[in-house]
Amino acid sequence: PRIGTTYASLFMTTADNDQQLPFSLMEERMNNDRIEGNWKEMKGKAQQKWGKLTDDELDQVDGRREELIGKVQQHYGKTRDEAEREVDEFSSK
Repeated sequence: PRIGTTYASLFMTTADNDQQLPFSLMEERMNNDRIEGNWKEMKGKAQQKWGKLTDDELDQVDGRREELIGKVQQHYGKTRDEAEREVDEFSSK
């Protein structure tokens, strides 16, 4: 028998439509939900972390992960991967 992670364990079923998603996509979806659902609370913390982002820009972001990643990239000269990692770390706290 083979020991280790099975292919099936790399997928998770979503609660809303029983769709099978790769674990990485499921994790990204959960981060998106966490940011969007708590954006009003998180906006002030985002302003502290990324002080170059204006209130208007944070209002435009409105909790959308991709928007926030783009703004962090733009203002701080980060690569897509760096900005994504920062946003994911921020949203997991």
